Amino acid sequence: MVRKFDLEERLIDFGVQCIKLFVKIEKSYALDHLSKQLIRSSTGAALNYGEVQGAESNRDFIHKMGIVLKELKESRVNFKIQIRAELLKEIALAESSLKECEELVAIFAKSIKTAKSK
Repeated sequence: MVRKFDLEERLIDFGVQCIKLFVKIEKSYALDHLSKQLIRSSTGAALNYGEVQGAESNRDFIHKMGIVLKELKESRVNFKIQIRAELLKEIALAESSLKECEELVAIFAKSIKTAKSK
């Protein structure tokens, strides 16, 4: 079980959840386009968090956290489009993934705000 404060694990699990949504799914142009982009942005958040951990200064930290936040916000909008367009069959998993994404957006936005105030 992932602890709520282990951001790296939460980001990895979020990326994995997004991948699992599209393993066995019907193909359509819209779903293909959006699912590939969601997989890129959700896994990109986790991969870029590795860069955050190697930040060389507070400014570098803020910049890299901003990239993670950008990827998460992109994922959030993507989920909303797919849910509203009724492209996803596993709606419960999609909605729980969206909820996790929104929590991660809030965490990273607050972390950036805190880092900027220092």
